[in-house]
Amino acid sequence: MIYITQIRLVGGTRHEHIAGVRWRNPGNGKTGQSTRETIVTWIRDPKHDARVTDGVNEVDVDVVNATPPYIRTQADGEWTDNLLALPQF
Repeated sequence: MIYITQIRLVGGTRHEHIAGVRWRNPGNGKTGQSTRETIVTWIRDPKHDARVTDGVNEVDVDVVNATPPYIRTQADGEWTDNLLALPQF
């Protein structure tokens, strides 16, 4: 499992414009940076899980099957804007 901690937007301000993310793995302390394509592929693997947290609450990051696919948070079956609220890099 990883937490997405920052986003990089290119060409706009919506979820479709998230071009990259920074993340951290709370299990091993590793941090990294991935492109949208890489994180989409990673999340689609059933063994992997990505989330956004504010330190108290956690929201799942899922893939929106569009062309091209992109990521967005989902809570209780509803799409949310938690990723867009993260700091940008």
